[in-house]
Amino acid sequence: MAVQIPSRQLLIDGEWREPLLKKRVPVINPATEQIIGDIPAATAEDVDLAVAAARRALSRNKGKDWALASGAVRAKYLRAIAAKITERKSELATLEAIDCGKPLDEAAWDMDDVAGCFEYYADLAEGLDAKQKAPVSLPMDTFKSYVLKEPIGVVGLITPWNYPLLMAVWKVAPALAAGCAAILKPSELASLTCLELAEICRDVGLPPGVLNILTGLGPEAGAPLASHPNVDKIAFTGSTATGSKVMAAAAQMVKPVSLELGGKSPIVVFEDVDLDKAAEWTAFGCFWTNGQICSATSRLIVHESIAKEFLDRLVKWTEKIKISDPLEEGCRLGPVVSGGQYEKVLNFISTAKSEGATILCGGVRPEHLKKGFFVEPTIITDVTTSMQIWREEVFGPVLCVKTFGTEEEALDLANDTHYGLGAAVISNDLERCDRVSKALQAGIVWINCSQPCFCQAPWGGNKRSGFGRELGEWGLENYMSVKQVTQYVSDESWGWYRSPSKL
Repeated sequence: MAVQIPSRQLLIDGEWREPLLKKRVPVINPATEQIIGDIPAATAEDVDLAVAAARRALSRNKGKDWALASGAVRAKYLRAIAAKITERKSELATLEAIDCGKPLDEAAWDMDDVAGCFEYYADLAEGLDAKQKAPVSLPMDTFKSYVLKEPIGVVGLITPWNYPLLMAVWKVAPALAAGCAAILKPSELASLTCLELAEICRDVGLPPGVLNILTGLGPEAGAPLASHPNVDKIAFTGSTATGSKVMAAAAQMVKPVSLELGGKSPIVVFEDVDLDKAAEWTAFGCFWTNGQICSATSRLIVHESIAKEFLDRLVKWTEKIKISDPLEEGCRLGPVVSGGQYEKVLNFISTAKSEGATILCGGVRPEHLKKGFFVEPTIITDVTTSMQIWREEVFGPVLCVKTFGTEEEALDLANDTHYGLGAAVISNDLERCDRVSKALQAGIVWINCSQPCFCQAPWGGNKRSGFGRELGEWGLENYMSVKQVTQYVSDESWGWYRSPSKL
């Protein structure tokens, strides 16, 4: 199936602009390893133009066009964007699948979530108007105080390749709802749908400069954005190593950041479970999105009394997963995103083997796929807590396994990580689930499932998985500053100093 890749430029100030240095980056279909097009590659010079356009968008008409407009005005644009996403769902899903390798059914689900996210933040934008001037209760009746919520300003949004459009929209939708102007810098490995978002914003008449979209390489476009003196905040999703650099760049100007970084999340399976239900959630929690999820529950911690039977069942589920070109009907696992990622995943597997672990299943290229960056879903046992596979994020379809005897031991294993994004517990004992949920050191805990995500609920981690929360009302707060306004309401003089008129 030949898919036409639209040729796009950068979106700056509501117009398509060729990069000033005229650079472009090839787009490679990870299922075929073929170059299927290219995208513009922004550099620091383009970042300067985009930031200037964003600042103009905030100040235009003394702010009344966007930042100081009512939330209802901004909501109208968000809903128009959502409608266009829905209208173009099939085309956008196909572009997403061939760009990053995720199965077409997953990509279609993502597009529903993208539209839903814009709709949700349109509702919250409307609700902002009623929340302005929220009164603050004071202990002195000579003063009245209230709170204003204001857009934080120009925001830089740097997003990853595993959910190219959805994770961009997790930032774009609340930033625009809040009244910010934004510069979006998606990953160079998967930018096609973000460039289509640019086209949609032009179609709906989004005011120029409110959203600027710069594709290109991290060091050439992302780094100048993160350190730009006229950007008021950076929101970043990606690796912990890059997140640390973003934070350091922002620190030079005491600029706020929110970071959603890596993970090595546990899934704890107790002895009282339905084996098939637990096996499916375990597979889904690690192999969904081709294993390339920051919150993947990639460390299975299973009760020793059911371990052998559970792993037998899990292998059967895993071997039934259809691995194919993402556009093929029924595909449930596509290629990883790039040649570099493919080599990285295989190196993790070979290191685990050399350190003494056992590859229970997978770990190789599927025999029927000679081209593309495909790796069979992999389960690794006989793992120790000092092994690389237990400690480091793979970002591929690789699950490592340890057993436990007591709840305390399970929690020690689950929390034995520098990360703290997600965690799952599977048990029919809901009191135990509640107890374990409280003890797990993670920003997100799933009970009897893994990976469900709703734009109404907060998303983010602890420890080296970052800080700040996206989605829900918390996502909107990310892009707002709080201003206290206090008024002296007494007719009496303040009376602290002696009045010169009474001397």
